[in-house]
Amino acid sequence: MDALHRIEYWADTHHPVWLDFVRIGLGIFIMFKGVLFISNTTALLSMMRGADLAFATMALAHYVAFAHLVGGLLIALGLLTRMAVIFQLPILFGAVFFINMDGFFTVANNLEFGLSILTLLLLIVFLMYGSGKFSLDAYMRQHPNA
Repeated sequence: MDALHRIEYWADTHHPVWLDFVRIGLGIFIMFKGVLFISNTTALLSMMRGADLAFATMALAHYVAFAHLVGGLLIALGLLTRMAVIFQLPILFGAVFFINMDGFFTVANNLEFGLSILTLLLLIVFLMYGSGKFSLDAYMRQHPNA
């Protein structure tokens, strides 16, 4: 556990300010994808129809939409950032390795695959670095009685 605390302390002391703006943009992008999933659930369900498990597919669709909306908001605000990232990681692993990998060589899918990889990499970065100076986490640490 001591190594984990040292990594967290190093990340907190070496967190550049521009990374906070990237975190906010990532959170807004993830929330936007959640809204797209909710507005176009038929496309989401058709992508996951290959599993042929009706209940699991419907539960997974609800998990993806809820995790993107709430997790994106938490990431953008910088509140419980690492926890929100942990809930996003299985979705992005699935998007990169199962959903978007099928049509990797098609022209229409290259943008979606690239965005999935970029989002996955940014989530891993924020899992290590945390929320940063311009976040609700930092505000709550500085003002414990507020």
